[in-house]
Amino acid sequence: MSDLTVLKLIEEMSAQLEAAGLTPADGFGQGTQSAFDEAAWLVLWQLGLPLDDLDGVAERPVSVEEAAQVGALIAKRISTRRPAAYLTGEAWLQGVPFYVDERVIIPRSFIAELLADGSIDPWLSDATERVLDLCTGNASLAVLAAMTYPDVQIDAADISPDALAVARINVDRHQLAGRISLIASDGLAACRGPYDLVLCNPPYVNAGSMAALPAEFRAEPALALTGGEDGMDFIRKLLRAAAQHMSENAVLILEIGNERENFERAFPNLQPLWFDTSAGADQVMLITRQQLA
Repeated sequence: MSDLTVLKLIEEMSAQLEAAGLTPADGFGQGTQSAFDEAAWLVLWQLGLPLDDLDGVAERPVSVEEAAQVGALIAKRISTRRPAAYLTGEAWLQGVPFYVDERVIIPRSFIAELLADGSIDPWLSDATERVLDLCTGNASLAVLAAMTYPDVQIDAADISPDALAVARINVDRHQLAGRISLIASDGLAACRGPYDLVLCNPPYVNAGSMAALPAEFRAEPALALTGGEDGMDFIRKLLRAAAQHMSENAVLILEIGNERENFERAFPNLQPLWFDTSAGADQVMLITRQQLA
């Protein structure tokens, strides 16, 4: 009879991840922030246990067979450097599960925090009826927006047919097909508008950062990450065209990751409002239609 418990197994697997050189800087950041968190996710998933109740199952015994299955999964994580979400086929954002595979980047947008904590609400009103989630990927922001604002209709647009196929899975999974329309669109080209709220987590990684990405991030679709030499290629086109797709009092919520310096260099006269998020106050901004017009 094994005296191995879930918690002990997680600690062992965490040590293996650390020994393999997987660190928050170059191995995680796609849903977890530490080796322990990553190990906990994979162990609980492999054992079919609730991902949000480690305390409740920490002392559950683990059989030799179960430990071997978990060990094989961790070994695969280390040897392939595939992100954990691709191994499990699932990622969570603000407590909501989403299907993912290699056709989409793993959802981690800080816009999700702003939807959850009401930070965007002061710029909305009873007249807010139409929302656009541009560069929707797996549709996680569209789904979260639909859950947050039950009276709005949402267009979720992406240039990638593969991404839209994954988005369809998630829209249907959360029974939101009646409120979320999926649109194949190169930027705003096929988006009808006018929209009262535009959410956009675009490709913004600059060329130097792209070249230095760890293997886990290179496993994601480059189309969804690459922002050109300074990371602003897509954003330049977006800001030129956005106003004509927005209603009079509409706002654009734009995420740019660690590219604030490049953004301010590219748009020196634009004065957006920067939101506080768990990653700091230079990741996500609000721009009004009046500023863009």
